Amino acid sequence: MSDAARGTDRRARDGAPVQLRRTLSESQLVLYGVGVTVGAGIYVLTGTVIETTGALAPLSFLVSAILAGLTALSFSELSVRHPRAAGEALYVRRGLGSAWLALTVGLAVVVSGTISSAAIVRGFSGYLRVMLDIPDVVVIPAVVLLLTLLAIWGIRQAVTMAAVLTVIEVGGLLLIIWVARDGFLELDAWASSLVISASPADLVLLGSGAVLAFFAFIGFEDMVNVAEEVRDVHRVMPRAIIVTLLVTTVLYVCVTLVALLAPGAADLALSEAPLADLYARSTGSSPLPIVLIGTVAIINGALIQIIMGSRVIYGLAEQGDLPEVFGRVHPRTRTPIHATVLVGAVVAAGAVLLPLELLARLASLIVLSVFVLVNISLVRIKRRDTDGPKPDFEVPVAIPVAGAVTSLVLVVFQLVSFARAGL
Repeated sequence: MSDAARGTDRRARDGAPVQLRRTLSESQLVLYGVGVTVGAGIYVLTGTVIETTGALAPLSFLVSAILAGLTALSFSELSVRHPRAAGEALYVRRGLGSAWLALTVGLAVVVSGTISSAAIVRGFSGYLRVMLDIPDVVVIPAVVLLLTLLAIWGIRQAVTMAAVLTVIEVGGLLLIIWVARDGFLELDAWASSLVISASPADLVLLGSGAVLAFFAFIGFEDMVNVAEEVRDVHRVMPRAIIVTLLVTTVLYVCVTLVALLAPGAADLALSEAPLADLYARSTGSSPLPIVLIGTVAIINGALIQIIMGSRVIYGLAEQGDLPEVFGRVHPRTRTPIHATVLVGAVVAAGAVLLPLELLARLASLIVLSVFVLVNISLVRIKRRDTDGPKPDFEVPVAIPVAGAVTSLVLVVFQLVSFARAGL
């Protein structure tokens, strides 16, 4: 079936094909990437990493950024070679030549994103219920409906809203860094203590912390799924992915440093809301601003996941792997309405009905497994397509090899963790 046939009903009344609108600029794409990467997790993950690694916590985030960067560079090249929605599925199809594996990867991406979004919305509902006695069956459908309508309205409007929420979200982290900035005065003492007390056991601690911190960087891969809506995608996408990773790395390392070097860091390590507690201790005032910003981060994460999931379903329909109804683009909004409604409905049902703790952990495992396949696909593509024109952005073959190995190690770590927990 041709691409035109697969796009049945993606035509305006005058017969012209209706496609996704290329409207996203580089700055909008970076804000989208930062928004999907810097989620609510950093607001609680900081304490967990400090508890696990102690003084090595900032270095753990730095090491995990390097590990995530390997796969981010692979995604950057692949997004230039194949700038289409449902990117991961397309990369696997082109690299490994397997239609069923490509479909499995595409559906896995949708499942992991839907699970994550459902967990995010459920978390928001729980927080809101503390302040207002409104049942989940009312709050969750209302929130998901609002986010779904925003995603349907238009990619520019949805990403603009996500960008505003991202600015607020990042502003909260910058506020934390500012109010606790006195901790930077202890940098010399911290660095000296690391040098003096360095031991082989520290490498084990550093690796353990890096594995935990790695999950704070997952999200950049979602950027490739809006490739068909980005202006000058061959130039913009790789730069946006790299800038996103650099911005999140600087934020994470600085936030962890001020948290670690602040008075009472040991107590913060045991807190369920370490950054809110750090703000309260540093200012002597209520942590409500940070709590509210954390809530904004939750909503932002859910919105971006709904956008991502709908684009993957649209892309799979365009590739002929799903019913063509999901490949239809509305001629006015230029968004895949049927795909977006499907994702929103599944998110709402999952958030209301499913026990999500184990499913959310499985979502991370799914993403890492996709990373393994995507990196291997790039290796195959680079070795096979040696005679064609060079892409505008290219990395050495050692990058995807290292990305595949790194992701596989993290998959094994997750499986061992599940086994130990009896899951």
